[in-house]
Amino acid sequence: MSADTPRRIVLLRHAKADWPQVSDHERPLADRGRMDAPVAGRKLADTGIPFDLALCSTATRTRETWKLAVHELPERPRTVYEERLYDATLGDLLALLNETPDEVDDLLLIGHNPGMHALADALAGKAEGDTLQRMSRGGFPTAAFAVIGFSGSWKAVEHGVGTLLDYWAPHD
Repeated sequence: MSADTPRRIVLLRHAKADWPQVSDHERPLADRGRMDAPVAGRKLADTGIPFDLALCSTATRTRETWKLAVHELPERPRTVYEERLYDATLGDLLALLNETPDEVDDLLLIGHNPGMHALADALAGKAEGDTLQRMSRGGFPTAAFAVIGFSGSWKAVEHGVGTLLDYWAPHD
């Protein structure tokens, strides 16, 4: 892989979760989340990105979001359930990206806020069109995703390295 290999990172926040009497990690999707997750999956399919790898938080709401969204994709990417995505800080998320094998060109992260929004903000040194304004205005709601492009090795991912190529949120 050369230093100018084009890559994409897609950051998907889990769909709307319910608040039953369970631990935060075990919270399931709410009815709206079960409706929004497949819509997010269709919008991910519309991007045309052939994901090489999906890293999904182990939390119930993220696993349920992914299960509903992935059925809308033309091909199911290899999926790894990653405990470190739950309650991840910006530093944790950058470390995960830096560990990504260079055979992966297009990576999908299914996680939580504030991490997903913080990572999108941190990586997006530039933005196409009004994507940054829309993302900033929307605050990265549940089932939203951001697409960030960059060139180079995953080990070189750091603040400002990417371009915000797309942003989508349900009910927007």
